[in-house]
Amino acid sequence: MHRQCNRNQGVIAVSVIDAWTGEKANYLQAALRMTNEDFAERLGVSTRTVAGWHANPAMKPRSEVQQLLDTALDQAGDGARERFDALLRSAGPSANGSPQALSVAIAVVQRDGAVLLVQRRDDGALRWQFPAGIVKPGASSSDSAVRETFAETDVHCSVAEKIGARVHPKTGVYCEYFHCDYLAGEAQNRDVVENASVAWVPIANLTKFIPESTIYPPILEVLGGTHV
Repeated sequence: MHRQCNRNQGVIAVSVIDAWTGEKANYLQAALRMTNEDFAERLGVSTRTVAGWHANPAMKPRSEVQQLLDTALDQAGDGARERFDALLRSAGPSANGSPQALSVAIAVVQRDGAVLLVQRRDDGALRWQFPAGIVKPGASSSDSAVRETFAETDVHCSVAEKIGARVHPKTGVYCEYFHCDYLAGEAQNRDVVENASVAWVPIANLTKFIPESTIYPPILEVLGGTHV
């Protein structure tokens, strides 16, 4: 079952899930922008259970977990529900019939000696991250990185090079990283529901905002400088 409401009438698109699968649970996790550990804690299940959904998207959680996922979706904020609904609409089988892996494009936008960060509202906590967005099936990852940066921060940028890609060790999401050049725009928070702040951070101070252990190592190599 799938129900949509018109946002122009003051309500958002709403998805009703008849039966959860690992794939749909992964979409909810991505929409909430949570790590495996945070999502497991939110649901009250083990981290191994969440990791299992990434390893086997076709699996069907047991009935009590289905109810926990229903509750998590009901309690999600408007932005997360919209992202979840968009993922469901764009989801589809790949050429071999298996679910498509969730992919996220991450923009490392540099302006002279500073890099652009957003401060996410992460289930009650505030965490600094690079601008990022979900790549819809058939879309360009580099275009998604540029588009999401503007949507979140009002900053125009262009991709200079692809830094690399990996399966994120905590979320299990496929991440592509792009080194971007600043073009124009004053950094401002355009997504006040999801983000608390936007800032240009001196590259030398980057690891004061994001722990070095959580940064994809090639990012630091590309940015250069001394990180303290």
